Amino acid sequence: MEIIQNHKRLYPTAIVLYLNYLVLGVAASILGQYKQEFAAQWGAATLANGAFDASGVVWVSASLGLGCLIGSFVSGPLSDKIGRRIVSAVGSICYAVFFLGMVFSTNLQAAYVFGLIGGIANAFSNGGVMPAVMEIFVGKTAVASILTKLFVAIGQFILPLLILFVASNHMPYTTLFYVFPVLCAVLTILTFVMPFPAMTATDKSSKDQPSFWQEIKAIHFTPSSIALIIMGFTTTATFQIWVNCNQEFGRWVGMENPAIIQSYYSVGIVAAVLLTAAVVDKYIKSIRLLLLYPAIALTMLIVLLFVHHPLIAIIGGFVLGYSAAGGVLQLVTAVVSDLFPHLKGTIISVVMVMSSIGTWVGVSAAGSIASMGGNDGPEYVILFNSAVTLMSVLLALFVNISSKRHV
Repeated sequence: MEIIQNHKRLYPTAIVLYLNYLVLGVAASILGQYKQEFAAQWGAATLANGAFDASGVVWVSASLGLGCLIGSFVSGPLSDKIGRRIVSAVGSICYAVFFLGMVFSTNLQAAYVFGLIGGIANAFSNGGVMPAVMEIFVGKTAVASILTKLFVAIGQFILPLLILFVASNHMPYTTLFYVFPVLCAVLTILTFVMPFPAMTATDKSSKDQPSFWQEIKAIHFTPSSIALIIMGFTTTATFQIWVNCNQEFGRWVGMENPAIIQSYYSVGIVAAVLLTAAVVDKYIKSIRLLLLYPAIALTMLIVLLFVHHPLIAIIGGFVLGYSAAGGVLQLVTAVVSDLFPHLKGTIISVVMVMSSIGTWVGVSAAGSIASMGGNDGPEYVILFNSAVTLMSVLLALFVNISSKRHV
């Protein structure tokens, strides 16, 4: 079992670990920036307008979510069993394989497999990095978790700048797919050589000392912990539905350039991460923010239901970026991991499994609702998203009430 320490000498280790989430921010977005190039590379058909059919690239991008779901079943338990170091390093290695695999794939099937590996990299980062940084920043679990979101945002912010640099210098589109494996290799090496929270030997001869698997079997899920785990589903579904459907909603309310909604959404995310990191558990408890942020998101969604105006859609982009995607899932993982201090990796993986299911179910259901709704499909999607967010509010309210009862 790893000893919880809070020494400044471990802070550089935390930075190295967080850089895995910068890589995640790039990996999750980069295929969408090179759809036509990869469609051509993977043998896509040519459309009537001369462009390549990029649907296969979207299919490969979706494989990252499935890979994360698959990897989440094993990454957390492995992290608790063999340590954060190895699991974090495996995440870095898998990211390198993902980037190189995209370059060398000649068909969709091969690319899909490497996409799965990219998703598994995400799962191993969640299982290894998250509990490691929580154990480095003792007493600041929420801040440690939320900073992962900040590094994802940094990765997504610098990616367009890197793409512009590559294009302006007439480099091949594959350039970044060679650069990031080098970064991943450096991160892997540093992960193995830098200090981590220490591990103590478990006295296997002691009858009173439970084994890892005995601890797993003995997990007692309280109603509060179950509610928090379900919030992994609902909080993720809220922002994933909005991300995938806000452009259609913008056009529905008369916006000429609905892409601007996404820009304000991104600004909202960064603002939330920075502000939350500054105030959480110092001025306001994590568990209170778990109720406040979904409540703000629900209020905004209700406004969007009744006020159909381009300006409100833009404001909605910022508010939902702030309240739904700016670290609520990370707050959930922080609060629930405090309930299982000896099995942080395992419980984080459980939440991430629910998060992955939330993405798949939420987006799939929203797509079906939009199709059935016809011209008014976007409005029905907002109504559906409001119902999902209401579930988050009710679950968070239950968790808050339960916590007061046990004070």
